[in-house]
Amino acid sequence: MNDSVTYASAGVDIHAGDRAVELMKSATAKTHGDTVLGGVGGFAGLVDVSELKDYRRPLLASSTDGVGTKLAIAQGLDIHDTIGRDLVAMVVDDIVVSGAKPLAMTDYIACGKVVPEKIADIVRGVAEGCQLAQTPLVGGETAEHPGVMAEDDYDVAGAAVGVVEADQMLSADRVQAGDVVIGMDASGLHSNGYSLVRAVVASAGKKFEDHIDDFGRTLGEELLEPTRIYSADMLALLAELGCEKLHALSHITGGGLAANVARVIPTDLSVRIDRSSWAPAPVFHQVQAWGRVPLLDLEATLNMGLGMVAVVSADAADDALACLQRLGVGSRVVGEVMAASDLPGTSAESDSLTQGAKGVDGGAVLITGDYASQ
Repeated sequence: MNDSVTYASAGVDIHAGDRAVELMKSATAKTHGDTVLGGVGGFAGLVDVSELKDYRRPLLASSTDGVGTKLAIAQGLDIHDTIGRDLVAMVVDDIVVSGAKPLAMTDYIACGKVVPEKIADIVRGVAEGCQLAQTPLVGGETAEHPGVMAEDDYDVAGAAVGVVEADQMLSADRVQAGDVVIGMDASGLHSNGYSLVRAVVASAGKKFEDHIDDFGRTLGEELLEPTRIYSADMLALLAELGCEKLHALSHITGGGLAANVARVIPTDLSVRIDRSSWAPAPVFHQVQAWGRVPLLDLEATLNMGLGMVAVVSADAADDALACLQRLGVGSRVVGEVMAASDLPGTSAESDSLTQGAKGVDGGAVLITGDYASQ
């Protein structure tokens, strides 16, 4: 007589999943305010949105994302409590570029085998990110995929929804010639370009445990630095300047600085950005040097030290910089908006011209000059 087949013998441990939920409960609960109804374990998260009745024309903004192959670094080092912050940043900071306030977030974890402590670490990071974003984590799912994923493998994804008043929405339509472009400091590589970074690290024979003097820590610690979460600070900046002065925001993710800025510039306008206005962190220079990566390829892959960009009216630039300083966000003017016909042509081999990106028929962005030294 054949042995019976059970869910457990097929590789799915329901009890481990329940244990993971118990371990993550307290971290998730810390993100809940008065608007969240119910707790962990419901079929769906519930959020009281009674405030929307006071909107004249509320628009819902939604976003979903993951963290890409940065997961391979976390798995290689067996450190899982920071990757959740990356996930939150990738989602809520895409929402806030429209001027929308994130209302709620959910997460999804697929893994080869549920290890409760590991899952709890991941969700703890998500919860910490949600606290920084002032956004409740209202639900999630952990799925065990034996035979499809290796036991130690996992992937994460997140989704969020936000709201913005229709006539307060930020967009390319508000951008005008004469506006200035403000770049805000990234915390490091953030969560894009890790396929390039991992290939460079491998080709250079580096190990995650190697101490890198320029970083002041190990390579692994540098590569796992969590993505900066800008959403709460951007909402504070918008509240201070208003959409009459703060015209557009751009989250600098895949595709780099030029491609993402181009998405919020109308086709009849263009932007000139001067590299000499900021100094990228040492990690960007090391990736370029270790892999002999061409500058333009590097810039089309990594954020080069700027994780968020604001386009503001020229007369509001000083107020914007002062506000960001109070919020603890390092920033500076890095460029200007001009008529497309006034944009100079490329004059040096290092000049980079980008016209639109990611399916958006946007304006041109020219990056010139040489980066400042730290």
